[in-house]
Amino acid sequence: MATHLITGASSGIGAAVTRRLHTRGDTLWLLARNAGRARELAAEYPGAHTLVGDLADPGRLSWAFGHQSPPQELDSLLHIAGVVELGPIGDLTPKIWNEQLAANLVGPAELTRLLLPQLRLARGHVVFVNSGAGLNAHAQWGAYAASKHGLKALADSLRWEEKPNGLRVTTVYPGRTATPMQEKVHRQEGKEYDPALWIDPESVAQTILLTLDLPRDAEIQDVTVRPGS
Repeated sequence: MATHLITGASSGIGAAVTRRLHTRGDTLWLLARNAGRARELAAEYPGAHTLVGDLADPGRLSWAFGHQSPPQELDSLLHIAGVVELGPIGDLTPKIWNEQLAANLVGPAELTRLLLPQLRLARGHVVFVNSGAGLNAHAQWGAYAASKHGLKALADSLRWEEKPNGLRVTTVYPGRTATPMQEKVHRQEGKEYDPALWIDPESVAQTILLTLDLPRDAEIQDVTVRPGS
């Protein structure tokens, strides 16, 4: 039975992964942005542990964890939470840039830093759920894509640095997935949203579990998931 810490467990891909790991009896630690959400997650997943910390305010994560009891050993850290705000570069304010960089890049970097001792102890696995925007940037996606390109760099550097400690690092690049975030993206794009056209979150969750369950003699470093025909 493995121990996992998951961000973004409340919806979309994160919820799909959490359900699967909870069903098979693994030990779960779920990061919630506030105490109210932590109570909701604890009720939804009996037996799961919760930690309160806001990825959008990475400078306070260390303080928050200092007032709680994080896991002593960790088999995997699953970075699934994220935020998106579209707009042309000419209209994006520093506030919009900073919000996306904090939640999508600096927050995951700080959370990883804080939990590296537990991950090293277990020779664990760090999984970053990125985006197709982490590989290619298009019009209106500048700030979000910049945060996700940075997340790719974070994962690649971490992989090299932690290889001597036995850590595995995987980045998953999902295409458009039928989640509440995707619904928001369609509204911002002025398009009708049909979830049937996009990847089911369960398909991405299955991919993530494949990377986690791979025997120790192999590592999936990068995997791209795209909508089927």
